Amino acid sequence: MPATELDPATTTLDADLAAEREHLTASRAALRRMRERAEALFATGDKVAGDAYTAEQLGRHLARRVAELADDPTTPLFFGRLDFGRHGGAQHADHAGREYHVGRRHVTDEQGEPLVLDWRAPVSRSFYRASARDPQGVAVRRRFGFSNGVLTSFEDEHLDRGEELGTTSRILTAEIERPRVGPMRDIVATIQPEQDELVRAGLADSICVQGAPGTGKTAVGLHRAAYLLYLHRERLRRSGVLIVGPNRAFLSYIAAVLPALGEVEVEQATVEDLVARVPVRAVDDPTVAALKHDVRMAEVLRRAVDAHIGTPTEPIMVPDGSFRWRIGLEPLHRLVEETRREGLPYATGRERIRARVVGLLQRQSEARRAESPSDAWLRRTGKAKPVTTFLDAVWPALTPEGLLHRLLSDADALATAADGLLTADEQALLSATAGNGTKLGRTPKATRWTAADAVLIDEAAGLLERPAGYGHVVVDEAQDLSPLQCRAIARRSEHGSITLLGDLAQGTAPWAATDWRESLAHLGKPDAAVVPLSVGFRVPAVVVAFANRLLPALAVDVPPAESLRRDGALDVRTVTDLTAATVAEVRAALAHDGSVGVIAADDAVDGLRAALAAAGVQTATADDLDTVARVTVVPATLVKGLEYDHVVVVEPAAIVAAEPRGLHRLYVVLTRAVSRLAVLHAAPLPAPLG
Repeated sequence: MPATELDPATTTLDADLAAEREHLTASRAALRRMRERAEALFATGDKVAGDAYTAEQLGRHLARRVAELADDPTTPLFFGRLDFGRHGGAQHADHAGREYHVGRRHVTDEQGEPLVLDWRAPVSRSFYRASARDPQGVAVRRRFGFSNGVLTSFEDEHLDRGEELGTTSRILTAEIERPRVGPMRDIVATIQPEQDELVRAGLADSICVQGAPGTGKTAVGLHRAAYLLYLHRERLRRSGVLIVGPNRAFLSYIAAVLPALGEVEVEQATVEDLVARVPVRAVDDPTVAALKHDVRMAEVLRRAVDAHIGTPTEPIMVPDGSFRWRIGLEPLHRLVEETRREGLPYATGRERIRARVVGLLQRQSEARRAESPSDAWLRRTGKAKPVTTFLDAVWPALTPEGLLHRLLSDADALATAADGLLTADEQALLSATAGNGTKLGRTPKATRWTAADAVLIDEAAGLLERPAGYGHVVVDEAQDLSPLQCRAIARRSEHGSITLLGDLAQGTAPWAATDWRESLAHLGKPDAAVVPLSVGFRVPAVVVAFANRLLPALAVDVPPAESLRRDGALDVRTVTDLTAATVAEVRAALAHDGSVGVIAADDAVDGLRAALAAAGVQTATADDLDTVARVTVVPATLVKGLEYDHVVVVEPAAIVAAEPRGLHRLYVVLTRAVSRLAVLHAAPLPAPLG
């Protein structure tokens, strides 16, 4: 029950609220002192370090620490409190009779006593998991209401008395439904038990979250990254954490979440960023792009690499002063075959061949000279012309760009590598003479590559050399990853774990996934658990029900989205002048709090922005989060993962007609609203919505 109902004494409530405000003031002062100490250490760190390397490492550590202790006065430093009963429960006996404020980071007083516990600390777990049925030793759970960083209210749940508010919590509901403008916020104050289970999954566990719109799957992935960094800080600081998003607008939208939780060293990238070994200056025909993204191309490239491994045809003779060293054909054959069987990256295998040849020559030298050759001798011998000539004959140097350039320009080389994998027609599609998008030059450097070529070049690079990996990778909107894009991520998470986030119903790419098991196999994590999230708070039920009309036409096996939100509004209107109606709808939306998103087919965006500007309405683009404009005009192809309080969808039929998977795109568009959705159309609505 809320505290206002349990305790009618207003003076007691006022005293409690005043005490909590004092605790907030003391906590902010303590955080400021912690930051000042870190800044002082940073300023003098070079004077205490023993050498330049230590000074540099210490400087980086302290700079990171200063950034982690930054305080945002508009963001609550804590959002809850746990009061443990006198016995504390079997799990938390050490905490019996104690109370803890739970917040975004750990704050201590000058004596080192905690004023705020990090939400990721083990004891904080009870804030999310304790219930009237299983209090976990918690007598009272308190939630705080804030406005611009000012503590305004609180409500208590006396779990030891069997009182639990759940989704009727006024403060919880207000925080979930709070209007938003600008980047995505963290959800540490509103994490639900089923979300917390995923957030706190172990570092070794790879998981796939099939999340319907509004279920918080993106937030789950980001908070899991923050939790793992808290629990395995040094290990993940060395190996790194990577967030992969569908586009730069999405990454800009989520960029503030982890820094708000004190995590400032997480790398963010799109798949295009990961594979950007060559500039993309050409565009493939969609059919050719789909073929280049096909998993069969991985085997074509592997065969093309293997085809460069040759067979020794003559012995090696290496002059060395008055000596001549010789390696016969039999040991050379054996050396090449042993290296081939080891399955090393191609470039590593080439250096292994060189090292083994030098080793055989070294043994001959030692037998004749009765002494070990110097390091300079070893280096010189490895570069001797007979050795490099042999290397170039049996294991020639390759580059990823050169490998693909030869396949696309040499029909015979492609036919050999693609035999039994690609049909003659498919091979013809890849040929430069078919006008496949790639503009082949005489050299790889002179070639105008496409985005799909970049993925193939990255695949080839993975065959030649082993890329650096990450300790954990979070992949959002993963339903649109092609098999080869999945493999690009797999190469960077081979020895780490992944959190895969997506919704099969929102797949809009030509190669969009229809089964998470296939995607997980391409990612190298075939045994990862697939966990559905179908109940959400962010999108109102009336909006979810409208969007769910599309599901039968999307041909995906996912549970329909559900919402616990009974507020919100849906307005579907036929209009004669789409532009004028859009301007009027935006003006009406601006009378409410929160952000406004205008979503239309890509070719209609510029006209709508111009019309709004002529009407005096300032607008922003999807990747322009620094502007003060509350209205964002977004192409339908870029809206995935974003959300707005009020969404205006302009002409659904045009969105559907713009691409082969247009109905899937429309499903994405309709589920971006977190309060109100207006659908304006002059043409008839797509049949499934009728």
